[in-house]
Amino acid sequence: MTAKYRGLTEKWIYVPLFLLILLLLFLVIFSIKKATGPELTFASENQNTDANQAPVDANEESEQKQEPCEDERPLRPDHNHPAFTERVEERTEMVARHIQARNISDPNVLKAMRMVPRHAFVGPGRQRYAYADHPLHIGCEQTISQPYIVAFMTEALELKPNSKVLEIGTGSGYQAAVCAEIAQQVYTIEIIEELAKSAEERLKKLGYRNVFVKAGDGYFGWKENGPYDAIIGTAAAGRVPPPLLEQLKPGGRMILPYGSPYGLQYLVLITKDDKGNLAKKNVMPVRFVPMTGEVTKPEEKSEK
Repeated sequence: MTAKYRGLTEKWIYVPLFLLILLLLFLVIFSIKKATGPELTFASENQNTDANQAPVDANEESEQKQEPCEDERPLRPDHNHPAFTERVEERTEMVARHIQARNISDPNVLKAMRMVPRHAFVGPGRQRYAYADHPLHIGCEQTISQPYIVAFMTEALELKPNSKVLEIGTGSGYQAAVCAEIAQQVYTIEIIEELAKSAEERLKKLGYRNVFVKAGDGYFGWKENGPYDAIIGTAAAGRVPPPLLEQLKPGGRMILPYGSPYGLQYLVLITKDDKGNLAKKNVMPVRFVPMTGEVTKPEEKSEK
């Protein structure tokens, strides 16, 4: 009997040892699962995530969704064309001598005049005169206005970053580019189709994504995109086209040359108050090329 019980005792000694081994094995397996658990969970919850991409924080993901896409952001000039880095010192000197020294003080206007490469808006034979303070011929019996007048008229509009501008008489596109440096959108109309096409190509090439060009008679404005915070005319007429007055917003400002195409002309500043009442003021004697099209017809025969 003693030998029999001794044998049973020796067998039961292995039971605790076996249980201890099982416990150790369980702890090892549990530790391995715990170490790899978060990685497996992340992979299952983000099946489309790149393996090399860090997990996105929930708050960051929410902020990213709220950020507007590129198509919803206001278009701005991109300034990537080489012309913007050319002849910078000449533009700086032009602004200092011919614009700032003559009491143009709006910082946005001064910055725009320093930025826009005027030499890119004239033909190769006239580029050396691009930063002199006088108008230059651009073909089709039209001119690019002298820098001081461009700056003066732009300042008179009191443009804001969210302004919508209508220009009558695109010409080379220079005045539109200056306005586009400040305003959100510029709509410009040119009655000479050849100039409208070349200006549109030039502005697009220079990166002015917020300028829109149309070939047509500026007398009628561009109603579908109005009303406008500011309207600027770059050709002289003996009367102000009524459609332009209608398309000017309450609180808006308009400046254009007024008078005989071949006689005395003044820049006229027109303002519209919140009730739609208009006020006009002569601000400077000028000389502009004449406006053509509907405005040349006798007033009683003109169409609206």
